[in-house]
Amino acid sequence: MIREGRVEVNGEVARLGASADLNRDRVTLDGERIRAEPQVYWMLHKPRGVLSTVADPEGRPTVLDLIPERRYRVFPVGRLDRDTRGLLVLTNDGTLTHALLHPSRGVEREYLVRVEGELSPRALRDLERGVWLDGRRAARSQVHGVQVDSGGGATRFHLTLVEGRKRQIRRSCATVGHPVRDLLRVRFGSLKLGSLPEGEARRLRAAELAELVALRAAPHAQQGGSRTGNSTAGSGRKPRRSGRLSGSPRRPSDGS
Repeated sequence: MIREGRVEVNGEVARLGASADLNRDRVTLDGERIRAEPQVYWMLHKPRGVLSTVADPEGRPTVLDLIPERRYRVFPVGRLDRDTRGLLVLTNDGTLTHALLHPSRGVEREYLVRVEGELSPRALRDLERGVWLDGRRAARSQVHGVQVDSGGGATRFHLTLVEGRKRQIRRSCATVGHPVRDLLRVRFGSLKLGSLPEGEARRLRAAELAELVALRAAPHAQQGGSRTGNSTAGSGRKPRRSGRLSGSPRRPSDGS
């Protein structure tokens, strides 16, 4: 449609990659105005076996299957891999998605990790300073709350990172000799998973949304404490009807 010149922004023919805000700009298709959908915000406790995508050609379950209301199209902000559980945000607010994923914001992701064996001091240091993956060192992370299970068969700890390379936590733990048994994201920026049951979703509360709106409005603001490294790769493309005129956003990995 854009290539055919059927879309206009404020009376001018739109170009591929052009940005528009449907709340401020007049965007038309074949002369008919496209109006913005209400912005919605969901927190989901993603279970294992569910894909962080809007659709799967093989028919496997996706995070959208767990959203109780499907009136408005939403997209996951970033992603958790299939075997990772925990907090995932879904929204149709492209500006917020961009803010949460942009490297300049330093938005932290905190995970509760359970690995095989007793985590040694050396392995702990290696995880914190970043191990070598694919020829380059992973970004630094913060590890705290280390607890060894009785008998030393497993270790639990909290790990906080900013940069999210594909399966970074799992690959890093395997590299230091402690494969991951369970991985749960408990915090994303200021949002906390809390007691939300696995497999359920809820709308963000007013106070939670207010903090995110403040982040969205404050360019280059760091959020969630001191930075632990570089942010999630890529800025992400804004969801349809809320930013760039080029389809659904890419979802960078969150390191799970």
